[in-house]
Amino acid sequence: MKSLVLSAALISTLSLGACSQPVSNSTAGALGGSALGAGLGAIIGDQTGHAGPGIAIGAAAGALGGALIGNSMDNQDAERNRVEEQQRRQQEEIERQRRELEDLRRQQRYDDSYQQQQRYDDQYRRY
Repeated sequence: MKSLVLSAALISTLSLGACSQPVSNSTAGALGGSALGAGLGAIIGDQTGHAGPGIAIGAAAGALGGALIGNSMDNQDAERNRVEEQQRRQQEEIERQRRELEDLRRQQRYDDSYQQQQRYDDQYRRY
């Protein structure tokens, strides 16, 4: 019976790794928790003489616990991604404002130079 449970846990783990698309932490947690819970349920159920119900209860409890933990991790990932995107946008805005400020400074230097040339020309015409 123990080898059956271990085989089921191994198959669950290998099938998780063979998925073609990324698996959410919730799904991975549910699968891993289910396998771990089934194994523990089998051991406890074997000791009490009720291996079948022990496997079922352990798998269900493990899946629920794993899914809850995985969901929490998914939420943390989503929040981190949101903050990173916000920081990226703020950095882009800072760069845009820096370029605009440099353009204004360049324009101011040009205007100052132009005004200085005008004053010089005005003085030259007076003589």
